[in-house]
Amino acid sequence: MALDKKQGWALLTGVLSFSLLTGCSDTEEAAEETTSAWDEIQEEGVLEIGTSGTLLATSFHDEETDELTGFEVEVAREVADRLGLEAEFTELGFDEMLTSVNTGQLDMAANDIEITEERQEEFAFSTPIKYSYGVAVVREDDLSGIETLEDVEGKKAAGAATSIYMDIARELGAEPVTYDNASNEVYLRDVSIGRTDVILNDYYLSLFGVSAFPDLNITIHPDIKFNPSSVGLVMNEENTELVENVNRVLAEMLEDGTITELSKAFFGGEDVSQEPDVE
Repeated sequence: MALDKKQGWALLTGVLSFSLLTGCSDTEEAAEETTSAWDEIQEEGVLEIGTSGTLLATSFHDEETDELTGFEVEVAREVADRLGLEAEFTELGFDEMLTSVNTGQLDMAANDIEITEERQEEFAFSTPIKYSYGVAVVREDDLSGIETLEDVEGKKAAGAATSIYMDIARELGAEPVTYDNASNEVYLRDVSIGRTDVILNDYYLSLFGVSAFPDLNITIHPDIKFNPSSVGLVMNEENTELVENVNRVLAEMLEDGTITELSKAFFGGEDVSQEPDVE
């Protein structure tokens, strides 16, 4: 059957309309598919950050205001601000924090997390913001019977179950005594009263903790220094745009002295952004 002009134009218009609608639909789907995790963060305007809230100097609550603060908390806040985002913190235990970053429930973890080859296989770390080394917190009156690091064998070592320092304590033959997101005071008091013998931990965190509780029978062992380390903010390795942007603003903060200023405010005048001379 032959079509007249009107019928032909109507059919052609319908085909074009369908094609345009189909094209729009395909474009919208393609746009949705290419939306990255970084795009979603920018759209929401929020950087979701995991932290413990119980780690003195790095992530803790101010005694007077009860506000969450600390070196890495404030570094993360400044990073978010420079990225035009609001920092929103969720307080979690160490393992749950990393799991939440891995599954995409959180964008970042900020909790003095040491950069290791093993962790780098699962996560993306920012540029290091803190350098340190390991020390031993012991009883002040007898050094918990420990003269060298090897003497940790057979001693009760306190710490988080999956921390680097607890791994070292186990390797040295210590008896692990683990805690689930406990405060520094709990760890330190247990050493003081003899429930445990030693805490292997980061120098700056230990210095802050010991100084905060002068009435406890604890001290940093004068002869033990080991395990030079670096710490960074932790992100999902697939969110490469977030990592790039975080590193960009961290470079600015290291250059303009912001990291140094925050470090000195929380670590008694010490600049943790400088590598210590420890083998």
